[in-house]
Amino acid sequence: MDLDLVLVRAFVATAETLHFGRAADQLNTSQQALSKRIARLEALLGVRLFEREGGTRLTEAGERFAPAAREALAAGDRAVAAVLGADQVVRLDVWGHLYAPMRTVAQVVEALGTIRLEPGPARDWPSAAEALLRGDTDLGFGRVHPLSGARGAGIAQRLVRLEPVDAVVSASHPQADADELRPADLRESTLWCPAELARLDFLRRFADEFGITRRRDGPNLGPDHLVQHIRTDPTCFTLFPSDAPLPDHADLRSIPLVAPTPLYAWSLAWRASHRHPSLDTLLHGFAEAGRARRWLDYAPESDWLPDTDHAELAHLIGD
Repeated sequence: MDLDLVLVRAFVATAETLHFGRAADQLNTSQQALSKRIARLEALLGVRLFEREGGTRLTEAGERFAPAAREALAAGDRAVAAVLGADQVVRLDVWGHLYAPMRTVAQVVEALGTIRLEPGPARDWPSAAEALLRGDTDLGFGRVHPLSGARGAGIAQRLVRLEPVDAVVSASHPQADADELRPADLRESTLWCPAELARLDFLRRFADEFGITRRRDGPNLGPDHLVQHIRTDPTCFTLFPSDAPLPDHADLRSIPLVAPTPLYAWSLAWRASHRHPSLDTLLHGFAEAGRARRWLDYAPESDWLPDTDHAELAHLIGD
């Protein structure tokens, strides 16, 4: 069966808007012409894709068809770009915003010089995973951890960087003058979490591992909000990558953690059924940067990773 991408594009526009009029406007056509295209596609497939009574909504068949339809359109766009010699744009969602993920990506992309990125913000890993599965983005970059339900099914990943984290405290914190700290030294302090703790898998696992029982969280209102809390509360600390720039760092201390040193794992993620044409180039670029900058150095006797990250590292070493 040969699919006409004009019909597929009509379906995708209608599936995204759930409104024939708005979909027709989006495609610069009439509602009557759009309806005919949808009807032709349904006749070709032998199924109804939309319920039209009481509002427009996808049928079960339409729900199953939608991800593959978006992928078919993306493949068509890539084919046209390839034959015309156009540069491939990579849509990249990042998360872990307070930890400045783009600074790592930028080092790789600048060295390659051949990748055009279109960054997009993802609130967290679950939302990035959903965007990948929908085909709304090509790649994700951040810390990948297990997802509940089936949201993580169909997603591949590659660990590309392990980054030491420091303890950040105010100048009035009792341990502010220490040259280094063990995670266990912070048991009498309160871990400040810059978002709801349920969404912060790394911080939750860190606190559980090292017996940090005092924990406070709140909405992610950006780095200035985080800094203000730490600066004004001498009982609090948070974790921050050791080479990430601290915003407005006056009256703050960034203290290395040792015995063990916690490592934050950065990964690239993509939909397993779709490898962007630039993915292999990016993976090679990350591998080269990792070797040159020792991004994947790990010493089991002195470093700590959550179990899920350790398993991914073991898999990478096995490859």
